[in-house]
Amino acid sequence: MAEPTIAGQMISPTDAWEMLQSDPSVTLIDVRSDMEFLMIGHPKGAVNVPLIDAPDWTVNEAFVANVRKALLGRVSAKNRQINQVLLICRSGNRSLQSAELLLAEGLTDIAIIEGGFEGPLNEHHHRNTVAGWRFEGLPWEQC
Repeated sequence: MAEPTIAGQMISPTDAWEMLQSDPSVTLIDVRSDMEFLMIGHPKGAVNVPLIDAPDWTVNEAFVANVRKALLGRVSAKNRQINQVLLICRSGNRSLQSAELLLAEGLTDIAIIEGGFEGPLNEHHHRNTVAGWRFEGLPWEQC
């Protein structure tokens, strides 16, 4: 696992998938726009809560409230507290911004998936070739 960031810890896509498979209280939040989530695809089991979305392309004022709604019912049977929240976006920038908002509102167990869903651009300006969920060959779906 990578070094912690200001807004939470980084986690590899593979480690994130393993966490999701082993603990049903872990929640994967995809913070990309509705269109990205639907048309480009998303990790299997992800919940879409856009940080920024059409038509205004401004930060969603209800973002934190919508994340809290997505977490309802996902508590650990062991300690009755909300467990790990995993954040994913295209390459990591919106996840960092999302983590900062969530931390400011009291959510503390947050991790950002390294490389996001598509990873950074390579030298030819293509994604999915360097890092990220799809690069790692993890389960994803498209609507």
